[in-house]
Amino acid sequence: MPAEHGLTDDELAADVQMLTALGSETRYEALRLVAEYDDGVCGCQLEPALGVSQGAVSQALSRLYSVGLVTRRKEGRWRYYSTTDEANRLLSVLDGTRTSDDE
Repeated sequence: MPAEHGLTDDELAADVQMLTALGSETRYEALRLVAEYDDGVCGCQLEPALGVSQGAVSQALSRLYSVGLVTRRKEGRWRYYSTTDEANRLLSVLDGTRTSDDE
């Protein structure tokens, strides 16, 4: 009898897309940085912290947006990004997988 995981094909595909999006150091670090801001952060503010080009930051944020890990809003010519509840839960779970030196 084959094992079953209980996910639909669409759910499985969405999970894989999300995990793939986090598989890039730039995208993962960008998500971590965006999560530090309560009211959103302009993509232009992430460029120095990530040490990559503005284009690479824009691509990373677009990919995170496309999988539902960040939201974006436009103010004038700038876009501001915030993490979604789903992203915050995912980051929290990842944080919980680390063991402390005290253990």
